[in-house]
Amino acid sequence: MAHKFVIEKNKAGEYVAKFKHNSETIFWTEGYSSKASARNAIASILKNGPDAAVEEPE
Repeated sequence: MAHKFVIEKNKAGEYVAKFKHNSETIFWTEGYSSKASARNAIASILKNGPDAAVEEPE
């Protein structure tokens, strides 16, 4: 599977959920104090992402 979410610790010691394609990070969340919060962020992205609007400047 080329796409995946990865939970890692950042330099501040917080948990960050990253979305990766192969080895490249596409986007990441803010830092969280617990892995459970990072998992909740992933769940929210999976739940709400498919219906999210796309905004572009004109």
